[in-house]
Order: sequence, then C-alpha cells, then structure tokens
Amino acid sequence: MKVAVLGAGAIGAYVGAALHRSGVEVHLVARGLHLDAMRRHGVLVRSPRGDFSATPHVTGDPAEVGEADYVFLGLKAHSYATAGPLLAPLLGPGTALVAAQNGIPWWYFHGLAGHPLEGHRVETVDPGGAVSAVLELRRAIGCVVYCSTVIERPGVIRHLEGTRFSLGEPAGGVSGRCTALSEAMIAGGLKAPVEPDIRNDIWIKLMGNVAFNPLSALTRATMAQMCEHADTRALVATMMTETLEIARAAGSDPQVSVEKRIDGAWRVGHHKTSMLQDLEAGKPLEIDAIIGAVVELAGLTGVPAPALRHVHAAIGLLNRTATAEPVPAGSH
Repeated sequence: MKVAVLGAGAIGAYVGAALHRSGVEVHLVARGLHLDAMRRHGVLVRSPRGDFSATPHVTGDPAEVGEADYVFLGLKAHSYATAGPLLAPLLGPGTALVAAQNGIPWWYFHGLAGHPLEGHRVETVDPGGAVSAVLELRRAIGCVVYCSTVIERPGVIRHLEGTRFSLGEPAGGVSGRCTALSEAMIAGGLKAPVEPDIRNDIWIKLMGNVAFNPLSALTRATMAQMCEHADTRALVATMMTETLEIARAAGSDPQVSVEKRIDGAWRVGHHKTSMLQDLEAGKPLEIDAIIGAVVELAGLTGVPAPALRHVHAAIGLLNRTATAEPVPAGSH
C-alpha cells in the first residue's frame, strides 16, 4: 500500500506517522518550516497514549511521489478547488481520495441511489462543480475525524485526544478499499471503523462543529466557556436541534442527543476550536463546509433553521472584516 498525505499539517502528519509505523509506504507533502523539520528529523508525535516517531518520505513536490493507492487530504475544504496541480501527479486509475474534512463534503449526494436529491451538487462546497472537477466523485472515501492534534513546533505533533477516523463509501456498504485502509490504520494504532452509512457520522460530528466553531470565533471563547455560559449553551442546543432536523429531512438519522453532544464538548475543556485558531492566525475561516452547506441543505429540505441562518450571517461578516484592509481612523 502506498499512501500520500497532501497537506501534512497536524492531522495529516499524525495519520502519516501512524500509517508509517504500521509498515505502509507513506509520503508526506508539506511546506514551510514544518516541511524542513520533518525532512531533517522525521515526525515526532507526543501523545498521552505514548510518544513515537516516524521517518516517512517528506517532500514539497508531489511529482517526487508519483501515483498512490490512497491520497489523504489534510487540506482545508476551501482549498480543494485549487489543489489540482498538487493532486495530479498522485493520481492513478484507481487512486482513492480520503478527505479528512469537517462539515458537509462535496460528494454528499453522490451514490444515494433512489434518494430524491441523488447527484445534486451542494453549491456551497462545490460551486459550479469546481471541486468535483478536481476531486472526482468516484474516488471519494468519506472520513470523519474524532481526533485533536496541534503542531507543537515544526516536526512535532502534539496529540491531544481521540484516535478515531471513521471511513465509509458515499454509496454505502463496506468496500475492499475502505477495509484495506482501515486495517492499515488500525495496525498503526488508530481506530478506523468502516461505517455502512458514513453520513450519520458526518452529522454527529457536524452537530458540534456547526455550533462551536463559529460561536468560538465570534466570542473568542473555549469549548468549556461556551458550555458553561447559560445563554451560549442554549444557543448551541438550538443550533444542534436545527442541525438534527436538517439531517433527518435529508434522509439521515444520527442517533445522539443534544445534551450528550454538549456534555462531550464540555469535557474537552478549555480547547480552542479550529475556526478560532484560524481566526487568531489570520487565516480564512472554514465557513462554507461547516455551516454554509448546512444552511443550503436547510433550504433544500424546507427546514427553517433561523439560529443557523443568523449565526451564518454573523460569521460570514467576521470572516470578511477580519481579512479586509483596516479602515483609517476618522473615515466614513
């Protein structure tokens, strides 16, 4: 098995290191200081489950890697449409794309035989088909990440919690390619169940992301702070309830209660969400896949979702103003 990790940041490098220690041929594609450090010293993972190191091939040029059996996408969803030149050298006739993204994936309505929205394009995450032109639908394997990692310093990954990477085919069922990847990931110390209906996992994870990510950026609060503040906790519960309504209207039936989902987030403690971290780092916010697509699905399924719509409007403006040129004092 040959696996290329395109975008070997905190999650990508962690997965690549785990696969490498299971004996898989792994190639990490990265950039900047992180690339230089991994080239010199490999990847060091610091984890409450035990530290380990790995020395996979590391490069900034995918052409050095060539065709892979699997490409693990560690990129943000808003980078997919422009990833074609990086991705092209890695693709062979049977290469599978494993997108470890948050939120609604570009392939969401692909493979849903008999569903009224089968084949429908989610414009928020695949505008005009720009993403599916780069990431062919037939190659997609769903991946829902229940894992938290950060780059402690270049070449060093701090694993905070969770090792589960749920895998699944858009068309459902259990395929050979998902099973083979699952077995390799498990051999490397990860949990990697193959889910017959990966969309239920997408919605369970999304219940947390759709509420906590934008609210954390708007309030600058940690997970625990949002759960402990009564008014914010109530807003989170409302957004999660609306998300469940949309999921069920779209044909999924995630089996989790809102209170259980909030309590699980509270136990994470004073952790900053990825959206808040991106805001503080001056990076674009991953809004479309996490909340924009959910609002789009609300419109498609006739679910009102007023709380989601209002928060989506607010976080959209924050994303615009945070990346805009500052207005000179005294101007109008």
